[in-house]
Amino acid sequence: MIHTVWPYLALMLLIAGTFPMLERRFGWRVFSVMPPIVMVYLTVTALSVSGLWHIEGDIQAVQKMLIAQVIPAMLFLLMINCDLRAIFALGPRVLAVFFSTTLCLFVAFTTTYLMFRNVLPETGWEPLAALSGSWVGGSANLVAVKEAVGMSDNALAMALLTDALCYSVWVAVLFSIARLAPAFNRWTKAKESGDIVASVPTATGPITPDAVLLWLGMALAAGTGSRALAGLMPNSMYMSGTSWTIIFATVAGLIVAHTPIAKFPGASRIASGLLIFVVAILASQSNFAGIASAPWYIACGLSILAIHAILLALMAKAFRFDLHLCGISSLAHVGGVAATPVLAAAYSPALVPVGILLALLGYILGTGFGLLMASVLSSLAP
Repeated sequence: MIHTVWPYLALMLLIAGTFPMLERRFGWRVFSVMPPIVMVYLTVTALSVSGLWHIEGDIQAVQKMLIAQVIPAMLFLLMINCDLRAIFALGPRVLAVFFSTTLCLFVAFTTTYLMFRNVLPETGWEPLAALSGSWVGGSANLVAVKEAVGMSDNALAMALLTDALCYSVWVAVLFSIARLAPAFNRWTKAKESGDIVASVPTATGPITPDAVLLWLGMALAAGTGSRALAGLMPNSMYMSGTSWTIIFATVAGLIVAHTPIAKFPGASRIASGLLIFVVAILASQSNFAGIASAPWYIACGLSILAIHAILLALMAKAFRFDLHLCGISSLAHVGGVAATPVLAAAYSPALVPVGILLALLGYILGTGFGLLMASVLSSLAP
């Protein structure tokens, strides 16, 4: 039984590091269905249910402190590689496909919630709102929306499981339809998008200890400043102090991304580490209560993807979008920056930087989209 802070933190760090290490070193197929972040969540939750520690006293205090400090710092670092100049340079056609995909997801989430709201729990909109943040951005946006709307730690499991399982299905679908591109493009009267030229700005050089310390210092300072600014803002039903903190930290990261500081390597790696660590902390406060609702949420996820696909195909017909660009834009939303380049390379090597930039744009917009969905879905709750 763990009663003090340091053994608890040591265990969280060990578990958070173990599954990413296993994926990187061995590449087991299980991680294609259950990513390391989900495995970490489930493992820590199982240990919490077993009673290995109690959420009280010093452990409870350090959990609250870490969540409040790490999430804005993580979002600040996540924005460092998001160069808006490179994204805008993609041109109107690419950006039109991206925002058409976003609109399709908005309609799909709203429609699906109206279909399933009577079989979901009373606050069943919360996991879907968090999921929408991930399906425009990534897991970091999911966690940010979760904290901003005050979603319970138990409900986080629903969002993560739905994200992992439905994402795996969607990746398989997008790879399998690549051969249909000629027929799809004839139907939409679109031209191939392989002629698009894009470049991705990247930090160069090895990740040195001084860079790690500098990034952590800047990230924590950005989080502290964001909380101070948030204290000056008005609160409402949909915009709490946490929401303002997350928004200010995101904006601070975007500002730094357009300065010479962004050339320092290591920001994205540190952000990834902080993300999986904070998921472990969140999981340590939860249990498997409400897990019986998981099939309904998975059904919601599949419904959202199906509606999104139909609407995007119709928009492709109306605006003459080609299949490859639609597929990359869809996975840039649902899959994020890790999966999109792989699909883009399967379609056309020239589209790899396009996929990366679109996924980065999703990271920028994901939290705001999730907060918008939270506002809309909560207003539709029965």
